[in-house]
Amino acid sequence: MIRVIIIDDHPVVRRGLKQIIAAEQDMQVVGEAENAREALRVIRRTACDAVVLDITLPDASGLDVLSQLKSEHPTLPVLIMSIHDEEHYALRVLKAGASGYLMKNSIPEELIKTIRKITSGGKYINPSLAERLASEFVSPGKSPHEKLSDREFQILCLIASGKSLKEIGASLCISDKTVSTYRSRVLEKMRMSTNADLTRYALEHRLI
Repeated sequence: MIRVIIIDDHPVVRRGLKQIIAAEQDMQVVGEAENAREALRVIRRTACDAVVLDITLPDASGLDVLSQLKSEHPTLPVLIMSIHDEEHYALRVLKAGASGYLMKNSIPEELIKTIRKITSGGKYINPSLAERLASEFVSPGKSPHEKLSDREFQILCLIASGKSLKEIGASLCISDKTVSTYRSRVLEKMRMSTNADLTRYALEHRLI
């Protein structure tokens, strides 16, 4: 039996995923959570074979949860699900230790196929992107945002979403000063000067 834990802040999404997984005779959902804190608590106390993790949670980034999970359970397969285009996130999450990346608008059959693949030791991304991502690993030609660290990238997306430095600090449990430092690094690496520049870039590249 393949035991799955679902992490997503939308009850309707969790319910839909549970129904899809429960329809398989050899799969079951053994736990669920709606935020990062609850997710780590559930995974620590519940034996499972795979985690389906939303990249956007109310109290942290899915990348932060992924990092913590890989630290505590390095062999646990984690499938990242997102509304964001694979083109901008798939490579980043795979480098961070995820076993797969799937768009939320994927068909149910693809979800099941992906869970089976990652629990058997494989990795999954959309075949249409596989060749491009493979070439990125060999000879990376990075866009400006791909040069950012995971935390810097997270700050970029939050700023572009209209969050204030204080709001970002509260959501990430870091000080306003630390957020400001990250913002300065992001602006420098992106060769930009204002939040408006970052927002424009994020919208143009469909990062938010």
